[in-house]
Amino acid sequence: MGKTSIFKYTFEELETLLVEQGFNKFSAKQVFDWIYVKFETDFNNMTNLSKSLREFLSENYEAKPLNDLVVKESKDGTIKILFMLDDSRTIETVLMPQKYGQSVCVTTQVGCKMACKFCASGLIKTERNLESDEIVRQIFTMNKLLREKFKDDPENPSARVSHIVVMGIGEPMDNFENVMKFVNIVNDPKGFGIGARHITISTCGVVPKIKEFADLKTQINLAISLHASNNEVRNSMMPINRAFPIEKLLDSIRYYIDSTNRRVTFEYILIDDVNDRPEHAVELAKLIRGINGYVNLIPYNEVEENPYRKSNRIDEFFKILKKQGINAIVRKEFGADIDAACGQLRAKREGVLKNEI
Repeated sequence: MGKTSIFKYTFEELETLLVEQGFNKFSAKQVFDWIYVKFETDFNNMTNLSKSLREFLSENYEAKPLNDLVVKESKDGTIKILFMLDDSRTIETVLMPQKYGQSVCVTTQVGCKMACKFCASGLIKTERNLESDEIVRQIFTMNKLLREKFKDDPENPSARVSHIVVMGIGEPMDNFENVMKFVNIVNDPKGFGIGARHITISTCGVVPKIKEFADLKTQINLAISLHASNNEVRNSMMPINRAFPIEKLLDSIRYYIDSTNRRVTFEYILIDDVNDRPEHAVELAKLIRGINGYVNLIPYNEVEENPYRKSNRIDEFFKILKKQGINAIVRKEFGADIDAACGQLRAKREGVLKNEI
């Protein structure tokens, strides 16, 4: 059998494991510090651990970053990496420099069974969920990249990941347990210490899991991939809407807001002549009015293999929402020159999309 990834353990789990093996309880904090603060991956170099603990960890565990197959850097500073997992499957992770810090978009599944018509991720069927350590390793690897990038200025706030969006390949709520364990690990102040309010989980509308998430009463942000103002349009783009139509989705969102007293983000990709007409903007305003949330309007990153095209009505749509009293922003485009849209790079490697990597 292969070694177990140390990244799968929360601090409490590692503490319990080490105590059960006869080691000092405090050793868990030392191990976390070496891995998540110092980014050390060789247990033998963890000099303040006892020799017997270093030997135990080296014999049974590993702290491997992910293997990068393709690294692309955009002229806007966005970095997209195609990673190979230990079983040779591939995933994508994107680093997006923001004014407020370094934001990373992580993947939670190999493929996506939600099959949203506009998304490159849905072009490849789901093969499996990612384990929690495979999601953690995305952040760890991006942090190592930033550490190298800012090696001459290690105290620079930009030298570490500060924000996480769980919006990559896959539906996070379809891998709920592993995603929440990942959040526990990266949020832990003894580890990366990324604040809950700096973490956003996006879902296309898995209603039962939204309610389960609400019951946890965390400070983690929730984003809803809405993308339509009525069931007819949403059914045409997002198969999940047939199981959980807009009415049920909005009920779960209201439940979340009532339970957590936190607002939600409505993500809305504007697609030419599908969901971007003035009447859609008015209908959207009516649909979400009174809900504690705002709309994130997203310019569409085109995928040649589907018929959808980028809208030229973005400003008009935004102005209508504002006139209707709806809080809205237009998301900045990242990495348009490096296949930064969700799933594009992986789909090209798998031969589902045209063009070479």
